Amino acid sequence: MSKAWIDDIPEEPKITPAGWLRVVWRGTILGTITFGCLGLLLLVRLVERPICGLHRPVTPHISQFVCHMAFVILRIEYRVTGQRMTQRGAVVANHSSWLDIFTLNARKRVYFVSKAEVANWPGIGWLARSTGTVFIQRDPRHAKQQKELFEARLTAGHKLLFFPEGTSTDSRHILPFKSTLFAAFLTDSLRPFLHIQPVTVIYRAPQGADPRFYGWWGDMEFGPHLLKVLAQRKQGSVELVYHPPLKVSDFDSRKDLARACEQAVRSGMPD
Repeated sequence: MSKAWIDDIPEEPKITPAGWLRVVWRGTILGTITFGCLGLLLLVRLVERPICGLHRPVTPHISQFVCHMAFVILRIEYRVTGQRMTQRGAVVANHSSWLDIFTLNARKRVYFVSKAEVANWPGIGWLARSTGTVFIQRDPRHAKQQKELFEARLTAGHKLLFFPEGTSTDSRHILPFKSTLFAAFLTDSLRPFLHIQPVTVIYRAPQGADPRFYGWWGDMEFGPHLLKVLAQRKQGSVELVYHPPLKVSDFDSRKDLARACEQAVRSGMPD
């Protein structure tokens, strides 16, 4: 499969005066809700953590509210197909944009798995740490520690969500799934009861816009892309396709499990 699209980065369109007005009012409302609710979340967590430990019976609902409101404020149509998994386990999805965080958390209580560097990013790192993101090191020396962390969170009933592609795309393509993280689900203590639910995230651009409008990949800068989305008058849509959960114990290896998840996610993408 050709990967020429990876280097085909479109120029961000010039924002009109009316577009800047939308940037200001949408950005102000979204920022106020996001950081206001984050402050509330931290206060609630002060009580929730000593009483419930790893369990988070209250704070995930605050995160979900913020993510849901993002689509209301941006006026992006939000659709869901399929049933959310009720069994204990993890969720895997294709990765197209920074919007994925809002998209996947608005409908289902999940905890993202992210590379450790994100924890130190200004603003985003703070948000990620506060909402229970699991940070992983790519250093093999941390493999045992990370496997134990995964086990603790999964045993506590957390649904961990990660992007097996390892990077984002233009929202039109899906990269081969890397199988490394799947190994954590095949341990003797987790394998008998865990399931993994593949999810396809489909972005549809606003009418007349580049089909890759919501895609954020390669060397694209976050700021200009965020401004473009905030400024857009008539938005497009996003659809989540929940596929049937896969029982981990039905697979002999992490590569087989990764391949089955990839096939399911690809099957949900429109032609």
